Amino acid sequence: MQVEGLLMACHYYPPCPEPARVVGGLEHTDPSLFTVLAQDGVGGLQVRLRDGRWADVPPEPGALLVNIGDVLKVRCPVVSNDEYESVEHRVVIKSCEDARVSIALFFNPAKRQESDLFGPLPELLTAGKQQRYRAFTLTEFMSSRREHGHGTKSIDQFRIAHE
Repeated sequence: MQVEGLLMACHYYPPCPEPARVVGGLEHTDPSLFTVLAQDGVGGLQVRLRDGRWADVPPEPGALLVNIGDVLKVRCPVVSNDEYESVEHRVVIKSCEDARVSIALFFNPAKRQESDLFGPLPELLTAGKQQRYRAFTLTEFMSSRREHGHGTKSIDQFRIAHE
C-alpha cells in the first residue's frame, strides 16, 4: 500500500529446515524518514552495533519498533548534523518450524517536487558545527539509493568534505 509519504511492506519468511544456511534480509538502512515495524514472536531482526557486531532485537509482544531512516539521518544532521543515525539492520532466519512475519510502515516526505530541498536548518548550524550534508531533492536521494545500494554510500554522496 502506498499513500503520499507512506509505504507499507509486509514481509513473510517461510520456515526453513536449515536456517543457518540462508539470509532473510541483507544488511541495509531504510531510506525513509523513519520506519515503524511490527514483528511477530519468531524473531530474526538484528542491528549492527557500533563495534560492528550484530545483536538480536528480541520481539516484544505488542511493541512497535521505530527505526530512524536515511532521510531523517540526513534531514536531521542536515537538521541536527549527524546527531541521529539510521540503524543498519538485517533479518536472519531463526526457526525451522515457524514462519516469520513483519509489517513495516515507511514514513517519507510528502514533498517531492524539484523545488523541495532537504537541507540543514540554519538555526542548528553553529561555529562549532559545520554543515555536513548538502541540500538535495528526494528524487536525487532515491536515485543515489538505486545507484549505490542500501548502505551508507547512498548518503555519503551528499556529504560535504571539510578540511
